[in-house]
Amino acid sequence: MTVTAGDTAAGAARPRPSSALMRALVNPKFWRGSVAIATFLLLWEIGSSWDTWFGVQIPFVGLVPPPSEVLATWVTFLPDQSYWGSWYMSSLRVLSGFLAAMVIGIPFGLAMAVNRYFRDIFFPPFEILRPIPPLAWVPASLIFWPTQELSIAFVTFLGAFYTIVINVLGGARSIDVRYLRAAKSMGASQWDLFRKIILPGTLPSIFTGAAVGMGITWEVVLAAEMISSGGQQESGGLGFFIWSSYVGGALDQIVVGMISIGIAGYISSSIIRKLGDFCMPWQRLF
Repeated sequence: MTVTAGDTAAGAARPRPSSALMRALVNPKFWRGSVAIATFLLLWEIGSSWDTWFGVQIPFVGLVPPPSEVLATWVTFLPDQSYWGSWYMSSLRVLSGFLAAMVIGIPFGLAMAVNRYFRDIFFPPFEILRPIPPLAWVPASLIFWPTQELSIAFVTFLGAFYTIVINVLGGARSIDVRYLRAAKSMGASQWDLFRKIILPGTLPSIFTGAAVGMGITWEVVLAAEMISSGGQQESGGLGFFIWSSYVGGALDQIVVGMISIGIAGYISSSIIRKLGDFCMPWQRLF
């Protein structure tokens, strides 16, 4: 295939957008997602307003406030400092528990993957404790830990810890043993095997476990806030915001809290995905 001067001039006439906003606007992925969200909101509005329009209530959807009402309520909360205080407290708890789970879970999973004696000792008790739901630890954590914040942080830590460890262990154990044998035959040390084969080969599983663990962490921290938090709204977090809205019978505020959780979880997962793309540039091809 011959490249002509006209093709070169046409390519030069279509420069890539310089700003991140412009690149997002010309990305088909952005528009597909926007259409999907707009369609969902439209169906939600129709389903919630069907009773008002036609006198017939659609099951389940008809009991939920329409998006227009939720948006109006949300706008009233945007200048409210306590609402953003709830965001801050929940995000801080999620971040502290998640980082602790990463710092402890990744080395723990790698140690079980590369050392059979370590795995034989610690894997059985790990497997016994893993099926216990993190929320089942809430009563015990309130007794064992001296403060409420430490109790919530501990439960949040458990929400991500088991998922991260299982993904790290599975990723490291799934590496083709022929790579290790080939490297050892060429004189690679144990540290070289770990640094150049095991750790890079486990990175996809690490970030997969981190993304899944982040979602579980948000679920756990909000439930823990509903169960154990009290006092003022800004110190209770988004979980207490939803619970206090439920006690007050404000269904539209409950939906505002739920959407806030979804946005916070989406932002958190996006950060992990971006970090994964940075650490694993070879995956950008797919």
